[in-house]
Amino acid sequence: MTLRDLLKKREKIREGSGEKQDPPPSQESPPPQFTFMRTDTNTQEVITPPTFADDQQNAQRKTSHEKKRFSRFRSSSNASAKSTTSNTSEKRLSSRLHLGSHSRTSSAGSINVPSDLPAISDGIGESEDKEAQWENRATILAKENPVVKQSRSRENSAGGASLNGRPPLGRHISDAKGDENIQEAIKLHEAGDLEASTAMFGRLAESNAMAQIMYGLALRHGWGIPPDPPLAIHYLSLAASSAASIESAALSSGMKKGGAAKGELVLAIYELANSYRHGWGVEKDMVAARSYYECAANMGDTDAMNEVARCYEDGEGGKKDRYKAAQYYRLAESKGSKTLGNSWIWKDKYTPKDP
Repeated sequence: MTLRDLLKKREKIREGSGEKQDPPPSQESPPPQFTFMRTDTNTQEVITPPTFADDQQNAQRKTSHEKKRFSRFRSSSNASAKSTTSNTSEKRLSSRLHLGSHSRTSSAGSINVPSDLPAISDGIGESEDKEAQWENRATILAKENPVVKQSRSRENSAGGASLNGRPPLGRHISDAKGDENIQEAIKLHEAGDLEASTAMFGRLAESNAMAQIMYGLALRHGWGIPPDPPLAIHYLSLAASSAASIESAALSSGMKKGGAAKGELVLAIYELANSYRHGWGVEKDMVAARSYYECAANMGDTDAMNEVARCYEDGEGGKKDRYKAAQYYRLAESKGSKTLGNSWIWKDKYTPKDP
């Protein structure tokens, strides 16, 4: 997904419409794999096509070029997915050693997830009331983020001043003028002038939550600037905290669909989840990643729906639950984000029973 598409996604989340979304262009399907076989009545032989050094070198150059541009970045599991062979081998080894899913990923608590988060019954938020509960949960996650709490403590000690060049926490959201400038920064990014684009994001990040997200991503991936994942976490956490303050007030006033900063909150929560999944600027924490993904999913982010579905399907960050995985995959598909090879989610045993 391009930067411009990210802004469009924010607007769809803000509107809170239940309309079906177009399939996101962010995650391109991998090329199909073919097996060539020669058979007769009694035998079969697998034929391996020949490979040439020039083909491998061209593929490596293409991969290197694509990584430098970073024109598409909204990917998580797909970017780091294990091969089918690797997954099969792992399952076989787990079966031989009698290891359950809890052996691979602990379902214990996480320092990045508050222990007193409000419980939400019946899971997925498909009603306004349920979505409001999930958004309230997201605001708590954002406000209680350890990075935010540490920054707030340091600011209080320094009398509210910024520290180490990092902007202080505040109640900043996007505005019309800021969005116009962000569009200009995106044009520079798309034109290949990453240095100028990122510099503009950095200036806007002083008072604009959407720019804080963009600048955080630039720092994380090194778009025209030396990569600084820890500082990226600070800006993403800052955006989440700023948006959470606005959304918390909106929910308290009875706005079940959220307020003006809902889009920024969802995007920041999703990108923090990616950081916890991959260990970008913070210690890898699948428990936190799953919790963050689930909040973003229940607030309308289709990428997060697929990510938390994978977490439940594979038992990452908690117990394996294929029923719940199917519900999230179905929800994502209903919003236009279909994952190939997921026909199993429509089996009768994964269909919710009428009360």
